[in-house]
Amino acid sequence: MIIDRKTDEYILAALNEDVGDGDITTECTVADGTIASGRYIAKDDGIVCGVDFAKRVFELLGGKVDFRIIKKDGDVVFKGDVIAEVSGDAKTILVGERTGLNVMQRLSGIATRTREAVKAVEGTGAKISDTRKTTPLMRKLEKYAVKVGGGSNHRFGLSDGILIKDNHIAAAGGITNAVKAAKEKAPHTIKIEVETETLEQVQEALDAGVDIIMLDNMDLETTREAVKLIGGRVLTEASGNMGDKTSEQLRKIAETGVDIISIGALTHSVKALDISLKFKILN
Repeated sequence: MIIDRKTDEYILAALNEDVGDGDITTECTVADGTIASGRYIAKDDGIVCGVDFAKRVFELLGGKVDFRIIKKDGDVVFKGDVIAEVSGDAKTILVGERTGLNVMQRLSGIATRTREAVKAVEGTGAKISDTRKTTPLMRKLEKYAVKVGGGSNHRFGLSDGILIKDNHIAAAGGITNAVKAAKEKAPHTIKIEVETETLEQVQEALDAGVDIIMLDNMDLETTREAVKLIGGRVLTEASGNMGDKTSEQLRKIAETGVDIISIGALTHSVKALDISLKFKILN
């Protein structure tokens, strides 16, 4: 994980949210100078992600804690595996424990869910992608977790590309009008993607000269027909409730020949990987 200024700003904001004016419980119950150690232990099988983030929490709290990484981001862990070890000032460990755990658990859950989807379509040529359905202010971290899980990133933000969806189409008066307006106003370096729901819309998008066609909420047969109609002239993206699909269903979608399967559920409703910090006093 790349730790930069924005990551640090996020960590400090998260710590401020949790700690506020101080950890009253720790201040009341733990004596100054108490030394402790702890072990981050996986309570589920999965893919680890966010270990460097947890380490950085303690660095920003004053560096009174040694953090030893045992499992790095992307490693497979099984229930009972030790992910990292900490030792040092007990108060610092207790203050930073939850912030690091919260993010590590969520990112590990995203990486784990992504890896499952990637394995489901392995060998088909289709890529698994995320969407913009991320937790506010956590997009960079959550999209990083998707990459750790083997997936691909869709747009990071609205300025990264043109994606003409149903509401844009309605507002512009149709796909043709929307694409024409986009081509007139956008730089030539920006790709244009259009969301379609029918084969007629697919043909209209092709005629309009788009770069990517999203096949939204199409059944398997319609998806196959759409891919055949497009004939490899532009990239194809299957989307719409993909998070509800089983691994077998995802594979069938991939086998239609689509290039990308985008899954909002990778980030918007993922189950966190259960990780705990087992703590003991050394003095």
